[in-house]
Amino acid sequence: MKNIAYKCLIAISIMFICNACNDEWEDEQFEHYVSFKAPMDLSIGCTNIYLRYNPEGRVTYKLPVIVSGSTLNNQNLDVHIGIDLDTLQNINREHFNLREDLYYRTLDKNQYDFPGTVQIPAGQDVALLDLNFTLGKIDLVDKWVLPLTILDDMSYNYQSNPRKNYRKAILRIIPFNNYSGVYSASTMNVYFKGTSSNPMTSNTRNSYVVDDKTIFFYAGVQDEDLLERSTYKILTRFNNDGTLTLTAEDPKINLNVKGTPTYELSERVDDTLPYLMHYYVTVKMEYEFDDYTSVPGQIISYTAQGTMTMERKINTQIPDEDQAIEW
Repeated sequence: MKNIAYKCLIAISIMFICNACNDEWEDEQFEHYVSFKAPMDLSIGCTNIYLRYNPEGRVTYKLPVIVSGSTLNNQNLDVHIGIDLDTLQNINREHFNLREDLYYRTLDKNQYDFPGTVQIPAGQDVALLDLNFTLGKIDLVDKWVLPLTILDDMSYNYQSNPRKNYRKAILRIIPFNNYSGVYSASTMNVYFKGTSSNPMTSNTRNSYVVDDKTIFFYAGVQDEDLLERSTYKILTRFNNDGTLTLTAEDPKINLNVKGTPTYELSERVDDTLPYLMHYYVTVKMEYEFDDYTSVPGQIISYTAQGTMTMERKINTQIPDEDQAIEW
């Protein structure tokens, strides 16, 4: 009899515990904080976003604004968005110290616009903030960003996430065209002019948009962090006949193109992932140029020759082009 009573007591206790657990999970387990979905790459202090270059008009990037929590948002939240120059200034000092030429720079006001508020409707946890860009002839020698923050005020019916990297979005703007990106450059050999041994190489060369048919990269193995890097821009235009036109912005580097530079475009489906497309751009060129900044009063001449290849992996199941490319 005592054994039966003991078992009944245990069963009743378990029922109370289960009821308590069920009630507990009906309550909010976390705060309904508002955040951007723009995970920062801590190694560079910003979030890269990629925009198809459009010389004729605006390009829109949709930035998710989200509400955290274990229960559904139950009210209309009018989230206020502003520019955050203070955080950008701190990031520049942390990452670049006294090298102000390498600082992230805020886009000019005529290059972007966005609504001051975005509403997250009741019953939803995500809204999309339309960031509109008109980039025109942007010079990507500099690093351009749009630094955003979620604004707080006692009169607002929300609270931004107290973690800095959640309520901030330092967006580095990277326009792209069909030819821009990171090129493998290990087969592009750079020699002291007049020699043919002990070539200098770099593993990769970054290239950047000039317009929809033109990119630029830095000559030879000139460092991208070079103070005088703009001096060594090689503008490369992709012509419809498969040839390239190379020009230098600075005539003092005495760019001399040898022969006819060419390019090839190709693509193939991934061997194991049929939804993944590999897109390649291969350029072949030979040119000479002068370095007149490294050693004051002295000119060092170089010859560069070989090929560079850029690969993009494109997920054909994703309709948005910037999201489909595996950057």
